[in-house]
Amino acid sequence: MSAIPAQSVTRRWWALAFIAMAQFMVIMDTSIIGVALPEMQTDLGFTQGNLSWVFNAYVVAFGGLLLLGGRLSDLFGAKRMFSAGWAVLAAGSLMAGLAGEVWVELAGRAVQGVGSALIAPSALTLLMMLFGNEPKELTRAFALYGAAAPAGGTAGVFLGGVITEYTSWPWVFYINIPVAVITLIAIPRLMPTAPARRGSVDLVGALTVTAGLGAIVYAVVRAPEVGWGAGQTWLVLAAGLLLTGLFVAVQARRSEPLMRLSIFRTPGLAGANLAQLLLAGAWIPMWFFLNLYLQQVLDLGAFQSGSALLPMTGAVMLMMIVAAPRLMNRFGAKAMIVAGMTALAAGMLWLSFIRPDGSYAVDVLPASLVAAVGMSLAFIPSLGTAISSARPEEGGLASGIVNTSYQIGSALGLAAMTAIAAGQGAEKLGDASALTDGFSAAFIGAAAVAAAGAVLAVLTLRKSRQEGDPASAPATEPAVSN
Repeated sequence: MSAIPAQSVTRRWWALAFIAMAQFMVIMDTSIIGVALPEMQTDLGFTQGNLSWVFNAYVVAFGGLLLLGGRLSDLFGAKRMFSAGWAVLAAGSLMAGLAGEVWVELAGRAVQGVGSALIAPSALTLLMMLFGNEPKELTRAFALYGAAAPAGGTAGVFLGGVITEYTSWPWVFYINIPVAVITLIAIPRLMPTAPARRGSVDLVGALTVTAGLGAIVYAVVRAPEVGWGAGQTWLVLAAGLLLTGLFVAVQARRSEPLMRLSIFRTPGLAGANLAQLLLAGAWIPMWFFLNLYLQQVLDLGAFQSGSALLPMTGAVMLMMIVAAPRLMNRFGAKAMIVAGMTALAAGMLWLSFIRPDGSYAVDVLPASLVAAVGMSLAFIPSLGTAISSARPEEGGLASGIVNTSYQIGSALGLAAMTAIAAGQGAEKLGDASALTDGFSAAFIGAAAVAAAGAVLAVLTLRKSRQEGDPASAPATEPAVSN
């Protein structure tokens, strides 16, 4: 395949804007529904118990299908799967917005998750195709892509509130449709094309890993509601682990597996994925419980709470776009991940000192900024190492693995910290002292996860900047741009 012509440099950065938009929308779809849930509950007849599945249906489908999405991207081309994902996301959004019954709403959310599972790995593959042959630009592209995630999370809180207040809850889903249409129009003009590869889809592997990961995520996100000691929790978790073990056994025997197991022997790849899993397992609970502290203890409204998170979001974006690429080129991936995880742990440990009669300026702002710096330092090098360590023809697989790591880490971390918080009093609504004790315990638990990530990064990642560092990684072969 020939290189992208020099005159298409501007087009390449426009393509990155749409790739970052994909990351923005995938994350926004997990946060935009929060403010709209009470109205959805009233209109559709959700019970308090099954209301959480408006969120969980999306996460289970998304997390369970990411590896299949990555394999399809490698076989049929990232550009085709990127387009297919946006079309599926739009269809799921329309279904969720038009829903008049609970099961239709949950089905629509699951379809949205399927679309996101096709979008996420193909988006990262397209990014590597566009920038993989220029290490400095690749680091900058990863920075812009990474900054889209916190922007999407914060934008979802604001947009959910605005839409719910001034229109109606279905528009939290309809907002995806015009974005999908614009993106589908832009894809043929901007995105690089790679020919389809010969190979087959491992259907047994796809079914076992999807069902296995889906069952594990289902058990974890359901556990805080039914109890970690409940037989249902352990039965579903055991089934998920059994199916995942069956998947590994199938992969070891097939000539064309869905996931080549030896890929984890690639220097840096396993360690970088572990870092992404633990980073998500610490960061997502912090963001979740910080939002609850602002609203349930400091009595801030939804908009005020969103505004209070803006400095942290702004710090993440500024660090990722401006500082992190320069630091990456100077110090390399391992040092950045260790320093970032350590700073994230320090920020969350600081947050654990929150008070029932605290204030935003003293109890939240400084600690959240330290945590934001830590997240910014660790995210880009761990993501970049996980993607660039793989062979070019397995870019979709590597993207699917790292996205799966992050989603599984998010689910595991949030569920575990929710259980810890509940055990320390976070279920006592209206009792500021009990709530604060519960949230503080969750912050300590998340700090421990981040600290474990720093230690494991020291043990599993190489020191050399030439091994798995996006700033100095071997170039991914680019494709011809249409």
